[in-house]
Amino acid sequence: MLSIISFISFFWFIRTVKAVFFWIYLWQLKEYHVGRFLDHFRTYKGKKLIFNALLAAKLVLLGLLLLSNGLLLLVSDILLLLYGAEAFIFIAAFLRGKFKKPVATFKTIFLTIVSFLGVMGYLSLADKHRPSDAWFIFAILLFDIGAPILISLAVLLFQPLFVIGRNGILKKAKSKIAKYPNLIIIGITGSYGKTSTKEFLATILSKKYQVLKTPAHQNSEIGIATCILKELNEKHQVFIVEMGSYKKGGISLLCDMVKPKIGLVAGVNDQHLALFGSLDNLLSAEGGRELLNHLPADGTLVVNGDNKYCVDLYKKTQIKKKIYTITNDKIDSDIWTEDITLQEDSISFIVKSREKEMVPFTVNVLGKQNVQNLLGASLVARELGMSLEEISLVCKDIVQAQASITLHKNKYGITVIDSSYSSNPNGVIADLDYLNIFSGKKVIIMPCLIELGDRSGEIHRQIGKKIAQVCDTAIITTKDQFDQIKAGAMENGMPSANIMFSENPESIFNTITTLCKSGDAVFLEGRVPEALIRALMQ
Repeated sequence: MLSIISFISFFWFIRTVKAVFFWIYLWQLKEYHVGRFLDHFRTYKGKKLIFNALLAAKLVLLGLLLLSNGLLLLVSDILLLLYGAEAFIFIAAFLRGKFKKPVATFKTIFLTIVSFLGVMGYLSLADKHRPSDAWFIFAILLFDIGAPILISLAVLLFQPLFVIGRNGILKKAKSKIAKYPNLIIIGITGSYGKTSTKEFLATILSKKYQVLKTPAHQNSEIGIATCILKELNEKHQVFIVEMGSYKKGGISLLCDMVKPKIGLVAGVNDQHLALFGSLDNLLSAEGGRELLNHLPADGTLVVNGDNKYCVDLYKKTQIKKKIYTITNDKIDSDIWTEDITLQEDSISFIVKSREKEMVPFTVNVLGKQNVQNLLGASLVARELGMSLEEISLVCKDIVQAQASITLHKNKYGITVIDSSYSSNPNGVIADLDYLNIFSGKKVIIMPCLIELGDRSGEIHRQIGKKIAQVCDTAIITTKDQFDQIKAGAMENGMPSANIMFSENPESIFNTITTLCKSGDAVFLEGRVPEALIRALMQ
């Protein structure tokens, strides 16, 4: 019996190492935000973490041990097989470098070490003080089942210490930025369009100013503070800050640190509604109210006039305000466009202004949605003294990657459009509009969207309808709202067989290479598997 228990302990420790890596990875992925972490368990994959056959089998084994010590040998044999299989699967994934682990930071390293010490301490105590073999097996099985809760408690236990550390970093950043009173600080927020608008604006303003921008997709308080402490210096004239938040008051915290003079709201939708808890909370943060409230009396608010929430904010604004729109037929815009032409690898349009300017633009980015982002960046640049002619010229330096959507042609001659960083309802519709300009067969591969709250089903049904208008085939990589997408697509005439679910990268790749030929287009929307992206790009 001793040898069996030794093997069980060894395999148990290996699979528990995997659990530690995974749960800290998940907390980091959700930015240690309790709401985002809990919302994950509303998804299909999140539910599978709780309701699965392996966990059910372990609960049965736990019950058998409670029922009778005479079942110890049976339980031990089954547990040896289960833990052995888990351990070998993890070792194989580890050797291939394909297991889920957190990105190495001080916080994740600290939490991982603390968790490992806790695991080893628990195993040592359970072994040292066991009154019987049955008690020891019961103890490690109980820890296994409760590991997600125990590791999460460790994360939450030390969170106050990291909050204290974070607050210290924010205070240092606030103190440092205050030493540059002449620095022009531009805050950009919204549910979508923030990153692209920031990237475009940085490129445009760099023609005239020394510009610092927050790193790509790092829009949290720590990301912004770190940028200030590491990169801001006396040479910088403009600091462009992308501001993100998942709760009411989050943008106020960022504004208190950087004190922007110009604020831009790129667009607002239901993305992250589940995290904010209510539309009012969302509109307070991502909707721009907090940003507006922190602008000085001589500040300027710039908003997207094609977004109803932005227009509402604009109408209530008392300080200097500017607005941009695709057309000028709904609201009196400061700048707008005419003659938009979408090419496969670029967009062209004419920008008109209230001051009777009319300037042609051609920019090497993809999709009509980026016209809005370019207009927002151009309007801010005009506020800082650049003419539309200057802006148009420097826009030729903008590259596709700055819009987080790039175009590739693979070895099969298939066009692959990669918009796989993230996704939101407006972005999906805009990307489908762009996909529609391609000839040949059109395929979209995408997961269901998350954190949409009670409107998730309705939104996915509308996405399904749009897919049917544009695509020949759709492959959905997560199950959460697959039925709603399929129902919407079928309502608009898409055959049931043409909208399918698959989460296996190899299977999806085989489907694409079977369905598509040279000249066809495949759109990667949202966080599809990395292995699939690599395979399709070859």
